[in-house]
Amino acid sequence: MAFVIENLRLKELAIVAEQNRPAFEYFVQFVQAAGYPSLQAFVLESDEAKAGAVILSFLRTPLPKGVVLYDGIARPYAPEKAKWLLLGWIFRDAPEQRLRPMVASMPGRNTVEKQAYLLNQLRAFAGEIFPEASRWEWTAVSEVVIDRLEGSRRAIKGTLFEAIVRRNLEKIFATQKVKLEIGKTEIRLGGETYDVSVVGSKGQILIPVKTRETMGGGHALLFTRDIHKSIAVAHESGFDCLPVIIAESWAGDLTTLSCKDHVYINMNPNQIIEVEPLLAIELERRLPAFQSIM
Repeated sequence: MAFVIENLRLKELAIVAEQNRPAFEYFVQFVQAAGYPSLQAFVLESDEAKAGAVILSFLRTPLPKGVVLYDGIARPYAPEKAKWLLLGWIFRDAPEQRLRPMVASMPGRNTVEKQAYLLNQLRAFAGEIFPEASRWEWTAVSEVVIDRLEGSRRAIKGTLFEAIVRRNLEKIFATQKVKLEIGKTEIRLGGETYDVSVVGSKGQILIPVKTRETMGGGHALLFTRDIHKSIAVAHESGFDCLPVIIAESWAGDLTTLSCKDHVYINMNPNQIIEVEPLLAIELERRLPAFQSIM
């Protein structure tokens, strides 16, 4: 049997996409209740006013209990945002990245009417490009959903582990009754941003959090340079630094880092459930370092 490297990212995204299937099916039922035999028939509707009224009605109708749309790490979207995103995805577009800036310039008395107008234009456009029935079944739409979830996941991952580090530090300090504060605002130094910092009466420790999903390649070198730069800038500015690195099979030389200590977890950051408890243990082991600035 050939050796196959499991793509955890794709596997997790596919699972989340499938969790979004009931939301898609609810919309199909909604257009069927409006008199269309299928989603394809609705997309190909030539009467723009009629189709627009259906979209507006959908946006105004509360989602039934249990119908939820999830983001790239399986967190539920707020219902109003969920409906906007769902239709944007179904009509093959990117609601947050491309469409959101357009909404304000659309005709309509309020945001929902403007969204409905824009989505209706997308419906007609997508119908011209993809008239086939198979394009409007879940199998095809799920590919778009996975792609959009991946974009969502990348955006979230930029701040996800900073939030996890922050949450675990707060828990550790509270449990150990340590009088230290977690910085409430990000710190910008020399082009670098530090979202997590620990503040005491004798100083401040910056905690750059760096994650990398893939192994090897030219990007690994850039990842290593990014870590070294982040630490160097902190030290040049007079701050202590505790880098947190979460990367699978990263070949960077940790001994050359210009800091007294670091946290390195040799795992794929997509494995959030497995990574967080290990991260909590490693952070608690650094408690004496944090106490040194009290």
